[in-house]
Amino acid sequence: MGTDDGGHRSQAIDALAGRDHVTAGDEYTRAGWQVLAEPRPDQSPFEADERGWVGEGLQYLTAAAVAYRVAGVDARATRRAVEGITIARDLETALDTPVQRACLREFVADFRAVGDTGDVDAAYRQAIDAYQSLNDVESVRRWATSPLFEAAAATVRQMARTVANGEIAIDWGDLHGSDVSNPGAFLAERAQLKRQRFRSLIARVVEGGWLAASRGTTEYGNATFRCPECESTDVNWIANHVLCLRCSAPMTER
Repeated sequence: MGTDDGGHRSQAIDALAGRDHVTAGDEYTRAGWQVLAEPRPDQSPFEADERGWVGEGLQYLTAAAVAYRVAGVDARATRRAVEGITIARDLETALDTPVQRACLREFVADFRAVGDTGDVDAAYRQAIDAYQSLNDVESVRRWATSPLFEAAAATVRQMARTVANGEIAIDWGDLHGSDVSNPGAFLAERAQLKRQRFRSLIARVVEGGWLAASRGTTEYGNATFRCPECESTDVNWIANHVLCLRCSAPMTER
């Protein structure tokens, strides 16, 4: 069982499918607030949590800010980013292990990038330094696949697939180093990649005028469904929606 977003993530995806990015931003925001208030049943966001489920709330706020940027509602995107920065910093009082604090600094840099607030390069350098200062991290792959870290990677991957015809454009190898025995360098690669690509991806999705839905379960050449917009038969099942893998439009049965 994951987090309970009150169904707002599904509504955000529905809005993305309809290219209504303002509504998508609103629904991602509501999903974020829901998760931040209660990440899991009877779990406070202010409690230590090795899995870092509360990170999914931050993920939805970053996605909201991107959706607002695509919609041209830059002031709201900036407000959402400022909100996210404040929350990420505050969460360091609960997610108090050094590796989780480094990930929260990665989130801060993402929010600065999407909201165009402050020195983005400096924010990513702080995240990189925080990762590189890690000397002894047990089970680094377990941390890297925890909900907190996966949440921090979700929005950049969502933007990347938007400009890559729906394909996986940023994978595990892109986000992480090759040597798990050096946990600092292994995890710092995440912030390095984002420092290089996050802002350019924002610019490209804004220029393109749309943000794809996240990638869920996929199938190429499905015999049942066809996209009425681009005629693709490649399917993306995500949050109870049957969407086109290529353009995120709702699929229709043939």
